[in-house]
Amino acid sequence: MSKAFARQYPVPVNAAPRSSGRHLGPRSGRGGRTDADRRRRELSQNYLRDPEAARQFLRYVPPDRYGLCLEVGAGDGMLTTRLAARFADVIAYEVDQSLAGRLRSKVGDCKNVTVVMRDFLSARQPPRPFQVVGNAPFSLTSAIVDWCLKASRMTSATLITQLEYARKRTGGYGRWSLLTVSTWPQFQWELRGTMPRTQFRPVPRVDAGIMHLERRTEPLVKPGRQAAYRRLVQAGFSGVGGSVQASLRRSYPSERVAVACAAAGVDKRTVVAFVSPDQWVQVFSALDAKQ
Repeated sequence: MSKAFARQYPVPVNAAPRSSGRHLGPRSGRGGRTDADRRRRELSQNYLRDPEAARQFLRYVPPDRYGLCLEVGAGDGMLTTRLAARFADVIAYEVDQSLAGRLRSKVGDCKNVTVVMRDFLSARQPPRPFQVVGNAPFSLTSAIVDWCLKASRMTSATLITQLEYARKRTGGYGRWSLLTVSTWPQFQWELRGTMPRTQFRPVPRVDAGIMHLERRTEPLVKPGRQAAYRRLVQAGFSGVGGSVQASLRRSYPSERVAVACAAAGVDKRTVVAFVSPDQWVQVFSALDAKQ
């Protein structure tokens, strides 16, 4: 990391990790797994097994040779050294003390990498634009995504998540979640790829997805009207009446709701989860124009 950047954003390299209370020791002989393997499974820590898996994932990460990358759950550096070749600066977060030591050894020659032995969720966002990249612990995916959505200078996040989570957030089942719809004017959600569970150690019970979250350069709803948009979406997802139109009629005149939904191609019987984010924006724009 450059001296100028270090002065601008001092990072507590030796910050103490959140204690696990357990020692990650050698093999215990039960099933051929190490104590570390069992601990990682308990924490939903499933690390990439080989360089080919890392290359597969990094195909979906937009490089920025002048930019900053925050890596979530760096492990022993399978992704970190490769990210160092794609970004001007990399801050790698790893909470496991044993892994953080191995990570520091692996990236010792990478002058643009700083290792932070700390929970990523406790991090402050840097003062410059940045990307978030990483193999997110499955049990912490929602919290990590929330952190990203709240970080005003985050430009994108590319994360390995449970495939089920990625599909739910990106409309992979033809259904859309409240979180995705609520944030759609500011963020594009996309499932960019899948990874079989055999690409990880310990092997998880499910396959993984590569989810990409991109901040829009121009929001689909003006900043001053985004709170109103979220209120409309919340009203639609209230579940009252069965269909999206029935729910919205509790907050807006029936005729206007019918016209707005028809203009967006939303049938009067359509259940809320089957209305796409773009249709939500169209419905809001039609209703908001007449306020």
